[in-house]
Amino acid sequence: MGILDTLRSVLGVRAESDAASDADPEDLFGMSTAYVTMEADLGFASVGEAALCFSSVDSTDFADTVDAVEAILDAGGEETGTEFRRHGDDHGYRWVVLADDDPEDLVTSVHFAADEFIDRGYGSRLLAAVFGFQRGESGASASNATGTGGTRERDGDRAYWIYSFRRGSYYPFAPRNTSERNERVEFKLESVLDGELGLESDKEYWYPLWPDRPDGHPWG
Repeated sequence: MGILDTLRSVLGVRAESDAASDADPEDLFGMSTAYVTMEADLGFASVGEAALCFSSVDSTDFADTVDAVEAILDAGGEETGTEFRRHGDDHGYRWVVLADDDPEDLVTSVHFAADEFIDRGYGSRLLAAVFGFQRGESGASASNATGTGGTRERDGDRAYWIYSFRRGSYYPFAPRNTSERNERVEFKLESVLDGELGLESDKEYWYPLWPDRPDGHPWG
């Protein structure tokens, strides 16, 4: 099974048939408090970006829906300063990538975009919402300190919370590079955020969305 087939299987058709619960865009607002917990308890701050991943449909109506989503984001951006761009990945999926220093604005913008897809009958095309974090200076210092003049192995600098629309749940993803994940960090995030976010209990569905380069994001 190739990478594209696996993605479709885990975030797509199979996940839909095995859905634990219906996705609810209101779940996305859970990230508002998760941002605070990630920074205060784990030393991970927002990277200032988040993204919505979806599969396309070759129809005028769907193209109009994407235009409507962008119009909403344009209008919201005038008030919040949130910027956005389109991105198409190598697997044929499309992304709306949002940039804002305020995590609350990122959560709100992702919610507005997802809600518009759903209101227009294209909720089934939504795959994932991805929120990025990076270990802050204090977290890096704590991770490197040894008291002996040496340097302890870092947990990893990047981590993501992924909301699967097909499963209606969140799961953590912490890549070390473009093909290896840091399970220790992922399990730490799971233990700290359990109860604050609706987490995916079946780790078979913790699908990695690999970045194209070691310092990149899943959305490119």
